[in-house]
Amino acid sequence: MASAREIQSRIKSVRDTMKITNAMYMISSSKMKKAKKILEDTEPYFYNMQAAIARILRHVPDLQHPFFSARHLIPREERKIATIVVTGDKGMAGAYNHNITRMTDEFMKEPGRHKLYVLGMVGRQYYGRRMADVDESFRYTVQKPTMHRARLISDEIVRAFLERELDEVHIIYTQMQNAALMEPVNMQLLPLKKTNFTSSELVAGMMQEEIEMFPSADAVLDTIIPNYLTGVIYGCLVEAYASENNARMTAMQSSTESAKKMLADLSVQFNRARQAAITQEITEVIGGAKAQRSR
Repeated sequence: MASAREIQSRIKSVRDTMKITNAMYMISSSKMKKAKKILEDTEPYFYNMQAAIARILRHVPDLQHPFFSARHLIPREERKIATIVVTGDKGMAGAYNHNITRMTDEFMKEPGRHKLYVLGMVGRQYYGRRMADVDESFRYTVQKPTMHRARLISDEIVRAFLERELDEVHIIYTQMQNAALMEPVNMQLLPLKKTNFTSSELVAGMMQEEIEMFPSADAVLDTIIPNYLTGVIYGCLVEAYASENNARMTAMQSSTESAKKMLADLSVQFNRARQAAITQEITEVIGGAKAQRSR
């Protein structure tokens, strides 16, 4: 059995660690609430842009536009597929980063010529060790998502797609279903699918009057779609940021609870060690007294 002094040292160490995990829980909670507020404030604008695209497609159903070009003539094995991977800048968030890299690894096994745009220090280190084809254009932190960074990412992938440097663009990020459930999601950004803009939620309640698009429907989409993609990417970054902090909250809460249980066990061990020391001292005093009487 460890001595009382050793157990006291362990108790102090566990208490100090518990203070840190509790502080990290509070910080992550604040960051998550802030990220969710930002997402709620910006979502309506981009939902309206999605509805505007749906309205154009509803009035011009046969419209052929480069952003909707699926490029069926290119074999699947030769398609140039880019994936934006959103990981964290640091760990201590449970399985958050592992789930993202695992989904990305599985997706890269599918046919095609894969290229990665990795956001977050954890992802860059992970794929740097695996010698994957990683583009270094977006060496951004994911701690504070901004519209400016989302627009830079959107501009690059739109340019590469229109110039046929890329045939498909995906983004893999973590979507927070609720406080207890977070799932990695693989979303296709380009080419766009018309079926994604014809859901009943987007059409419901919208007026069916004729609209005039100047100078043309193609020109209108040329302006709307890049902004729409910027909004989608920004939403993914913010939601991933909220999910990361929610995962870290859960991990820190679990660590704090484990520390409390460990403190309870150590307190029992300390009391036993102290009682054993007291018993030992009493035994030594009694033995000494007997020795004196024998003399």
